[in-house]
Amino acid sequence: MTSQAPARRSLTRQPDFIKLWTAETVSVFGSQVSALAIPVVAVLILNAPPFQVALLGTIEFLPFILFTLPAGAWVDRLRRRPIMIAGDIGRAVALSTIPIAFALNALTIWQLYVVGFIVGTLTVFFDVSNQSYLPSIIERDELVEGNSKLQISQSAAQIAGPGIAGVLIDLLKAPIAILVDAASFIASAAFVFLIRRPEPTVEHPADAAGERRPSIFTEVREGLGFVLRNTSLRAIAGGTGTSNLFGSIGFAIYPVYVLGASYLGLTPGQLGLVFAIGNVGSLVGAVFANRFARWFGLGPTIVGSLFIGAFMLVFVAIAPAGSAAIPFLIVGGVFGGLAQMVYNINQVSYRQAICPPRMQGRMNATIRFLVWGTMPIGSIIGGVLATVIGVHETIWIAAILGFVPAIFPFLSPVRTLREMPTPVDDEAPATAAPAPASSSPTG
Repeated sequence: MTSQAPARRSLTRQPDFIKLWTAETVSVFGSQVSALAIPVVAVLILNAPPFQVALLGTIEFLPFILFTLPAGAWVDRLRRRPIMIAGDIGRAVALSTIPIAFALNALTIWQLYVVGFIVGTLTVFFDVSNQSYLPSIIERDELVEGNSKLQISQSAAQIAGPGIAGVLIDLLKAPIAILVDAASFIASAAFVFLIRRPEPTVEHPADAAGERRPSIFTEVREGLGFVLRNTSLRAIAGGTGTSNLFGSIGFAIYPVYVLGASYLGLTPGQLGLVFAIGNVGSLVGAVFANRFARWFGLGPTIVGSLFIGAFMLVFVAIAPAGSAAIPFLIVGGVFGGLAQMVYNINQVSYRQAICPPRMQGRMNATIRFLVWGTMPIGSIIGGVLATVIGVHETIWIAAILGFVPAIFPFLSPVRTLREMPTPVDDEAPATAAPAPASSSPTG
């Protein structure tokens, strides 16, 4: 009589994952406050014009162009947990300067730019470390479940967070409400600090061979080569990068369009309500992402969700002025949130599965460089277009272009993926381009 393999313990019963999950949950809830409060400060307190508001997004994501690639190589040389803790604490300190300056009547748009750049830089190192740290505290076959649970927290924060943020901003004023986000980063750092599972020693093949380690530049080039030589990773990067580019064109001026009296004219509280209800789609997407992949196949789910997400800005563009816009913005949020969560959970899990552990930092950094580096470019384009041709017209351009990114994975082997491939170990060549795993189509 053959014995059956023991059932895998749920991640909800693994203390270290729970600590990481709690840290993520606290942090993303707090970040919803700043995500709403900082644009409100720029638009309603500092009376910044559309281009200056759009520049906020450019400054915040500029570090993803400047620092992501070297950050990936650096993260692969060090333990990831201390980097995450330092990133949380640094972001808390930077955000705290905004309410202090407001209390001293010294707050300017330039300070928002400086804080955005500092927070963006620390986020580069935190995010690369975070995505590379998860595979070291859970098993490789638990990645989809782990990513899904982390994205459920993101979704819950997007549902409840904006409503809470809108209330806090109305009660405390936007600059003071940012303190909530600063406190959330401190709490996140504390929970990550409490994780007790030893992080594996960072080993490099050169160490084992008694050779000198290659330079940071050489390791950055190796990470780029790993991604660019892999047809599926290249397609995912192309689709995600162009989606972020076109989305940033529209969302760089979204606060001006939604809050501006000359356009939709919503209040911060109404905008918070829109985000809160609309983001129910994010929660549904996080819960059902794995099931969608099983029902339709991994590849079709990735392609389809990227296409469906484009409808979000369409509903923004057709929304009427005043409170009548709220249902349109909510429906758009449902489309966008659902699609984004399904897409991110499945494509991130796929990337983690096909990448050797020692390459995780550089792979994630290269992807982030390629896909987030387009966002400041999109923000600048959005600000320029809004100034030259108008805010509403720019929203329409971004909405139409949003359907293009799905072409990248559709024309690649990603489309044929049926199941998540078997995780790759470090024994695989670092520059290999693993072939997409697929199974026979189901009837």
